[in-house]
Amino acid sequence: MKHHFERAEHIYNERGLVELISTGITYLPREFNNVIFQLRHGKGARVMDEDWDTLILLDACRYDMFAERVPFDGELESRISLGSTSEEFLQQNFSDGKYHDTVYVNANAYLPKLGLDKDGTFHAVIDLLEDWDDELETAHPETVTQAALDANRQFPNKRLIVHYMQPHIPFIGEFGRELQKSIDYRSVWKPLRDDEATVSLDDVWRAYNENLTFVFKYVGELLEELDGRTVISADHGNLVGERSKPFLTRRMYGHPWGVYTPELVQVPWHVVESDNRREIRTDPPVQSSGQSEDVISDRLRALGYKN
Repeated sequence: MKHHFERAEHIYNERGLVELISTGITYLPREFNNVIFQLRHGKGARVMDEDWDTLILLDACRYDMFAERVPFDGELESRISLGSTSEEFLQQNFSDGKYHDTVYVNANAYLPKLGLDKDGTFHAVIDLLEDWDDELETAHPETVTQAALDANRQFPNKRLIVHYMQPHIPFIGEFGRELQKSIDYRSVWKPLRDDEATVSLDDVWRAYNENLTFVFKYVGELLEELDGRTVISADHGNLVGERSKPFLTRRMYGHPWGVYTPELVQVPWHVVESDNRREIRTDPPVQSSGQSEDVISDRLRALGYKN
């Protein structure tokens, strides 16, 4: 709700009352649909209340694309996420608690932006925003995997969250990197949303799925080394031209805040069992230095969140 008020204030200040009213009217069907969705499915699952030793988060991974391509043994279920964006997901799951039995290996700029890396929320945060692949403009999944393996050895009695950025844009597979050269915006979803796309939706969907296949290789390497019960999930999904229902909206792309549709908040919950469970214990948090505003802004811009 706070996000919507801030957005309304911005529109009013920048464009005036008439534009605010016009925008509000276009949002009404979306809000009605949100109410209906939550009546049917509930408000979602808190990930810290679930049973796991390691939680692997694939950023912006839709349930349907995961279900079609998952190469790992295990039991595939689904959950309703608490957010349709990374920022909302992180706020709703972690901002009001202390999880000193958990280490977070992070490649997402919203974790430090929200201050969750340095306020004692977790026992430790392994932040990878400085370990950025400047050519790909994202954290390479190999970097995330190695950091997770190191954290698993360093903190053997802690729950582990490993947050990869893929399949979220930018596209880093062979086809996707070529496609990215044809896109004028960092976010491929904006030109599609504005009907100004220079590439086809089919090609975007192909590159998006290629990103998922790309990260699966490194997730597989991580699974080979992990003990305990591992769950592969996502913070949220992504819209690629669907309309919110039952009150039809315009076609939507990307992952706007506060939109609750199956494509956005139904996420995979793939359980990989192990013979041995970790003996988890709580210890005082390790101090984190945090990230500068410049680094956070640069990383968000690379991921398509800022112009």
